[in-house]
Amino acid sequence: MLSTIGAAIALFVATNIDDIFVLLGFFADRKFRASQVIIGQYLGVAALVAVSVLASLISLVVAPEYVGLLGLLPILIGLKRLYNLWKGEADDETDVPAAAGLGNILAVAAVTVANGGDNIGIYTPAFATSTSAEITIMVVVFAIMVAIWLAFSHWLVNHPSLGAPIRRYGHIAVPFVLIAIGILVLHEQNSLSLLQNLN
Repeated sequence: MLSTIGAAIALFVATNIDDIFVLLGFFADRKFRASQVIIGQYLGVAALVAVSVLASLISLVVAPEYVGLLGLLPILIGLKRLYNLWKGEADDETDVPAAAGLGNILAVAAVTVANGGDNIGIYTPAFATSTSAEITIMVVVFAIMVAIWLAFSHWLVNHPSLGAPIRRYGHIAVPFVLIAIGILVLHEQNSLSLLQNLN
């Protein structure tokens, strides 16, 4: 159970570091109430998790070694981010104009989903190689981590000078974490042997 919790925390952090910057923008915008940002973020993350769980159901009919090949996705995402860093390019961000009430909530949710393609690519193999009990634990951990992310982002908005080092260096660590997660998935499901047999 502790290993599942640890893995869930690592998965969430690796896929949501960039989301802190999105949350900072919403919390700093006076057109958005904190409650709208919170609800919108939870809706967005819930949508990403739901899609990932559905995608992981292929594990019911496919051998674990082949499911483990999904570990190539976080590796590719990590390599793409490394390439972007090398080229000096930033990840694309989606800007959604602020609207009132429900529109604000949907705007936050939409940005969360648009910014979460890597979440699906990484959560899917993790869910596909986990039991239903482990998936439940991961989802609960994700819900708790969203609350922590929201609280931390809100705190940073009130202390903008503390956010500067994170903006400067946080994006550099993410690609390496993603690549490590992908390699771990390939190793745990013995999928590396399939890749070796291709040679």
